[in-house]
Amino acid sequence: MTTLTTARGAAEQLAAQIPSAVPLTVAEPTPGAAPAAGASCVRAHFVGATSADLMVVADEVIADAIAAAGGDVSAAEILRPALEAAASNLGAGVLDTARVDVLGDAFGDADTEVFALVDATGTARAWFAMRVRAAAPAPAAPGHVDAASERSRMRVLHDVELVLTAEIGRTRLPMRQVLDLVPGTVLELDRSAGAPADVMVNGRLVARGEVVVIDEDYGIRISEIVATDGGH
Repeated sequence: MTTLTTARGAAEQLAAQIPSAVPLTVAEPTPGAAPAAGASCVRAHFVGATSADLMVVADEVIADAIAAAGGDVSAAEILRPALEAAASNLGAGVLDTARVDVLGDAFGDADTEVFALVDATGTARAWFAMRVRAAAPAPAAPGHVDAASERSRMRVLHDVELVLTAEIGRTRLPMRQVLDLVPGTVLELDRSAGAPADVMVNGRLVARGEVVVIDEDYGIRISEIVATDGGH
């Protein structure tokens, strides 16, 4: 898979998760139409088999979401789920803390893949860019894997902290209903009462378990490990 294909897939994942009042699709940028160097941008670094810098310029489309939050959240927090979705296209790894920064000349870097996120009229409403920092070497042919080397490489990652989240269910709402949420609103999720919760790492399902209470705090008792595509 080429860097361009990977970056476009990441852009499509991100576009689907941005809390925009209008649907966004991925398009090639029009020459000369990139955001200004002084534009506000949210950046995050992904470390994994493929390491990359992810950048999003989306102040216009997330303005309603920030307003609905009452100013208590930043653009980085609003865009975090979208960045996690984009990072999921890069394989296993860890997404660093997202931060708000000035775009500068990042979109002009020859190694950076840039995409416009456009509305139904083709107007660019937001931007996504990805710069690959490093890629892991291709795996050896079956039967020639050096197990000792593999364990040595993995040992480097043993102390990397991963963020695990427990998800009891999901629902989808149009933006107008999200903006109308008030204390006391009841949302119906897509899961029955008593069903196991999903345990996620960077948006990927790794296990399922039962919600328990431990000294007045919630916990998860793992009941099932979900096999990855690699069968590990």
